[in-house]
Amino acid sequence: MEQSLRNRLTYGPLMLLGLFLLLWLDSFFERHTVGAVHIQLQHRTVNVGIGGVGLVILLMLILPLATREVATLFTAERVRPYRVLSMFGSGCLVLHAFATQFPKFQPIAASTLAFIVVFVMLLAALNRALRRESQEAITHMAGTVLATLYLGGLAWFLVALRVKHAYHGDGTPRFVGSTMTILMILLVVKFTDIGAYFGGRALGRHKLIPWLSPGKTWEGLFFGVVTAGLVGMACAPRVANLSLVKAFFFGVVIGGVGQLGDLLESLMKRDAEVKDSGRLIPGFGGILDVIDSPLLAAPFAYLLFSLV
Repeated sequence: MEQSLRNRLTYGPLMLLGLFLLLWLDSFFERHTVGAVHIQLQHRTVNVGIGGVGLVILLMLILPLATREVATLFTAERVRPYRVLSMFGSGCLVLHAFATQFPKFQPIAASTLAFIVVFVMLLAALNRALRRESQEAITHMAGTVLATLYLGGLAWFLVALRVKHAYHGDGTPRFVGSTMTILMILLVVKFTDIGAYFGGRALGRHKLIPWLSPGKTWEGLFFGVVTAGLVGMACAPRVANLSLVKAFFFGVVIGGVGQLGDLLESLMKRDAEVKDSGRLIPGFGGILDVIDSPLLAAPFAYLLFSLV
């Protein structure tokens, strides 16, 4: 336990440093490209910069590694996705979300998204056909699509939220995605883990789901989501049109969903009979062990920000 804690204290700050550098690059690039994107409103034109560059770079680096781990988990149940195709599909989905910020791409965005998903499935079928093998064709196709949607599909919402621009009829911002929005989601999810860990160690008495995750308790979950709400409130002044009450509610919901992401991965790992999804990051396990919660929280965050 002490070695694991030391590894977390060593590699955790290094990962945070890399994350902050890429998010800084993201914000820097957007500030210095103002005018590259023109959004036409009823009464005026809004000139904005290109957002999401740093986030796309980050996802393009980690999603291929996560795809390998997901494929390993799936293989334990004889579901064998084509890893390269899944990596390709996930990358296409991330780039698609990035492209939605450009007005010229928006009219074909929905059809292009559907095409990517179907194209990945057809490539998986074609790969099997070229080998003249019909055995396990369905499991290869299904596994490839599932791995693509699990990683690339969830990442799509994260990028789409970053580049989202919504305005009222008079041209005032309703919601504008920013680097701080993404950072808020990541902080809320990770501080949920921290609050749940220390709250569970101090006061944990009642197991949450003992057969799936013996270490989690109801008391830890409570402290985790309260911590998430407080972190949301702390980030609210830097996120447009987000009051303290809304920010607390946002933090509680996203923090709770993040815990569901942990349980979902625990379910897959238990099925595959492994403790961690990988061993790439000492003290944390694999890439999937780090990104599972933020990815699952992304579509809920997208919905909440769209409604708020």
